[in-house]
Amino acid sequence: MAEGVTARATAVAILDGILGEGRMLSEFSGPDLAPADRARALRLAGSVLRHLEPADKLLERHLRKSPPLTVRNVLRLAVVEVAQGAPAHGVVNAAVDIVRSGKRTAHLAGLVNAVLRALTDVAPLPPQKLPRWMRQPMVHAYGRDAVTAIEAVQAAEPPLDLSLRAGFEAPEGEVLPTGSLRLATPGQVSGLPGYAAGGWWVQDAAAALPARLLGTQPGERVLDLCAAPGGKTLQMAAAGADVTAVDISGPRMARVEANLARTGLAAHLVVADALIWEPDAPFDAILLDAPCSATGTVRRHPDLPFVKDGSEVAGLVELQARLLDRALGWLKPGGRLVFATCSLLPDEGEGQLAAALARHPGLAVERVEMAGVEADWWTEAGGLRLRPDYWADRGGMDGFFMALIRA
Repeated sequence: MAEGVTARATAVAILDGILGEGRMLSEFSGPDLAPADRARALRLAGSVLRHLEPADKLLERHLRKSPPLTVRNVLRLAVVEVAQGAPAHGVVNAAVDIVRSGKRTAHLAGLVNAVLRALTDVAPLPPQKLPRWMRQPMVHAYGRDAVTAIEAVQAAEPPLDLSLRAGFEAPEGEVLPTGSLRLATPGQVSGLPGYAAGGWWVQDAAAALPARLLGTQPGERVLDLCAAPGGKTLQMAAAGADVTAVDISGPRMARVEANLARTGLAAHLVVADALIWEPDAPFDAILLDAPCSATGTVRRHPDLPFVKDGSEVAGLVELQARLLDRALGWLKPGGRLVFATCSLLPDEGEGQLAAALARHPGLAVERVEMAGVEADWWTEAGGLRLRPDYWADRGGMDGFFMALIRA
């Protein structure tokens, strides 16, 4: 293929897998590409997913019938690229080359060329709207304007956030009010200053707050439940705690082990089902970042609205409650627990906290002072609700709910 086509062709293959087979972006292995081409392919596919329906509406004016999925994805990619300022001539030529190179699509190369030649002057596309199963409960909870603002943030490529260790080299970037370091254009992560020395790890600024809310102290016996991929384990180990990290996934726990080795930090790693596993002694503090719908991470995972339909949410809410009840039984008297989910759905956050307090009348929710956390992020019940439209001018943050519970 011609220069510049390989990454685009890979992006089309990724879109075919997501939109045609329901595969997650994280499942993509794909061809053996150079790191830069692979990163570009993933970025291009993500850009299409962030503007898919607006791109389709533009294309429909020039299509008498819907072409095969691969051809439609080639057209979508080209329209999004031109809308984002890429030179139209190169984009159109690459799109035609991709279609012409496929045995099942070659006969449609002329159609692609004609449609795209008619669409070379494309205005910036509006954001992709969230699906109804996500949008409706969010509008009810936060209001229509807030959800529109969330969608606007999710339409942009997110920056990269790092959690830093004191005394280590770090890249240049913006230090956020909560202490995370934000990089707008990070490049190759493993080549950044301080990576090899273990001076930091990648962790969204919102995802770094549950461990800070827990306030781990040196020497405390702490449990990180559902720990992978391990950012919170690293935070608590760096604070000097005696950390036990439990997760059901062996491959994901291997990533935790690798990050501990790179940073020179220590934790006890356990691969087990938390609904079956039993600790040998109670804990001073527990962090439960429970399995959830991950609806708060759409800005980083734009494929999620296209491969999920909300049917799993009820089961996840039940699982969260079971995990929370078990974890509360593992606390020392007077111990504390942070319950967290990277979800924007109230059933997995505010509703889960209310239900837990009803089941366990002796529990208390504590609100603590945290650097950079604004007063209106706290709920009336004492939970911390984070949304992607917070810090919108800085690139936003992942959606999260968390609450500090005292036994």
